[in-house]
Amino acid sequence: MNSWVRFVIFVLLTSGPIVGVHIYLYRRLFSDTSENRMWRLVGMGVMAVLCTLLLLSFTLTRVLPLDFTFKVATAVWMWMGLSLYLLFALWLIGGARLATRLVRRAKAALVSAEPGVVAASGAGTAPAVAVLAAPAEVPAVNVERRRFLARVSAGGAALAAGGLSGYGAWNAFHPPVVNEVAVRLPGLPRELDGYTLVHLSDIHVGPLIQRRFMDELVARCNALHPDLVAITGDLVDGNVPTLGPSVAALRELRTRDGTYFVTGNHEYYWNANTWAEALEGMGVQVLRNRHVRVGDSAASFDLVGVDDWAAKDMGPGRGYDLEAAVLGRQPDRAAVLLAHQPANWRVAARAGMGLQLSGHTHAGQFFPFTLVVSAMWEHKAGHYEENGQHIYVSQGTGFWGPPLRVGTGPEIVKVTLLA
Repeated sequence: MNSWVRFVIFVLLTSGPIVGVHIYLYRRLFSDTSENRMWRLVGMGVMAVLCTLLLLSFTLTRVLPLDFTFKVATAVWMWMGLSLYLLFALWLIGGARLATRLVRRAKAALVSAEPGVVAASGAGTAPAVAVLAAPAEVPAVNVERRRFLARVSAGGAALAAGGLSGYGAWNAFHPPVVNEVAVRLPGLPRELDGYTLVHLSDIHVGPLIQRRFMDELVARCNALHPDLVAITGDLVDGNVPTLGPSVAALRELRTRDGTYFVTGNHEYYWNANTWAEALEGMGVQVLRNRHVRVGDSAASFDLVGVDDWAAKDMGPGRGYDLEAAVLGRQPDRAAVLLAHQPANWRVAARAGMGLQLSGHTHAGQFFPFTLVVSAMWEHKAGHYEENGQHIYVSQGTGFWGPPLRVGTGPEIVKVTLLA
């Protein structure tokens, strides 16, 4: 299945939910809040335009010039993030209102069900007669009150979604923070104690992340004076002619032992082979199911790289092949594995990989998807150790889709290897 077939299937699967969300937002933000015909027509037009742009953005970013798509994508993907938080806020407020109504109805039902006792008149010889109280009358619908509550709900949702989206966008575009971790690598020669790697992952150079971001990223990496830079996939979201000038900022990385790269799933959406050739031309060594020796004859370790775990499902290609990557390697040598997804770690550890560097998860990128990713991945983000073997999963250096980071942050990881 080639990339265009997958793209068409993706568009078809996402179109229905996108249209449905915009219809729902129109009803809650415009139709429910006013009977004014002009207000409703404006709302219908706004939602129709935003929905159409969002549907077309997946195609426009592939076929139109980058300068134009940057403007379109910035506006449309910001709306994507804002609309998600509007949806969540309206659901939350609507759920609270529904719960309140249900509680009131339950209380009213209990009151109406309590029996009333009426004593019979006369000589007092007749038994008391139990009489059920008449059911309470159902109050008439107060249209004005309902409209007022709809406006309060819409306004509250807009304020909450706007504030959270604004913070998330600031956090996403904010320069990545540097997180440091020290790892004791089994078999590392004493001479290499204190060796430093800078780990980057999921930069997603594309319509929103361009040369300015890359120049700042490279400057921050160089300030750490790393011995080696490792990029674990999802570097790009576009083709080589369009994004090559932005990615070329990697030429300015200053290291002792070079910059290395392994493919992520997004490289396969944009021709991984072409990008591998382009990166090699920029001085970045691409490890596709192979390993290299880092250091010199006196002291060294193996840097092993594999293709993305899901690549085997994306049509003809090399795919993840750890056996090929370690072929001919001395098992007792120290080894660091670069693998885009935090999958197969324990198998890799048994194969002698003392440290695996991965990404892919973005740590969920923004709430509530942070919860979804936590449920999907055993190793969501950060450093994990088991039986002396290590894995570090990056939260990502950039972002994908909506420019939002809520509950997570972009990071540069400085890894210090200890003997």
